[in-house]
Amino acid sequence: MSIGIIGAGALGSNFARALAKSGISATISNSRGPDSLVSLVNELGTSIKAGTVQEAASADIVLVAVRWVDAERVLDGLPAWNGRIVIDGTNPVEFIDPASPDANDPTNPLAVYGIKAVDLGGKHSSQIIRQFVPGARLVKAFNDLNADGLLQPAVAGGRRVLFYSGDDADAKIQVRQVIDASGFFPVDLGALDVGGPLASLNGPLSAHNFVRVS
Repeated sequence: MSIGIIGAGALGSNFARALAKSGISATISNSRGPDSLVSLVNELGTSIKAGTVQEAASADIVLVAVRWVDAERVLDGLPAWNGRIVIDGTNPVEFIDPASPDANDPTNPLAVYGIKAVDLGGKHSSQIIRQFVPGARLVKAFNDLNADGLLQPAVAGGRRVLFYSGDDADAKIQVRQVIDASGFFPVDLGALDVGGPLASLNGPLSAHNFVRVS
C-alpha cells in the first residue's frame, strides 16, 4: 500500500511527520515541485520522499491537504482515480486580508486565526471534493484537529482520537489502519453525508481534542 500527500502546508507536512515517526512510507508533493521540499524530507528521513503532485496522486491512498481555494485547480487533470482512495483533509476556509474589515468581524469566531468559513450553500466540504475526484473512494479524515495535534498522537496517558467517515467499507478499513498505525485512535462516524458534517469546520466534533484512555 502506497501513500501520497498533495499539499505540504501544516496539515500535509505534519501528516508526513506522523507517518515518518511510525516508519510509514509516503510521497509528499506541492505546487512548487520536489526541490522545494528538500529540507522537509531531510528532516523526516528515508521513509518520506518528495515527488510531483502527479506522482503523489498515483498512490493507493492519497491525502488531499491543500487550501480550499486551490482544491479544484490542483485536483483537475490528475490521473484517473480508478477506485483508489482519496482522503479529504480539507476544511472550507479562506484566508483574510489583515487590512480588510473581515479581520475584525465580531461575528466570525475564526477571525482571530486569520480565516473565515466559505459558504457552501448548505453542502458539506466532501460533497464538493467528491466532484473533483470522480472514480475515487472518498474518506473524510485528518481535518477535525488543529494540524499541530498530528505531532502528538500519545497524550494524557492515551491516544488522541481522529474521526473518519465514508461510504466504502474497504476504503474506511484501509484509512483506519493508517490512523491506527500512526498512533492515533480511529473513530468511525459512519457514512460520508453523516460523519462529514459532524467533524467538518463548525461541526459538533470539530476542533475538540478527544483522547481515548486505555
